[in-house]
Amino acid sequence: MPQLNPAPWFLIMLFSWCMFLIFLPPKIMAHTFPNEPSSQSTSPKEIKPWTWTWH
Repeated sequence: MPQLNPAPWFLIMLFSWCMFLIFLPPKIMAHTFPNEPSSQSTSPKEIKPWTWTWH
């Protein structure tokens, strides 16, 4: 059964993981968001009661 021979598939797996570990992290870490998050104000917001007309 040739599918049980790990010789060719182990090298393919090893090379593919090396590609993932070498090339992808810099591309992912270089990603920037279009809108940088801004800090929200710490003052409490004014809460208005919701008036609902019950019948």
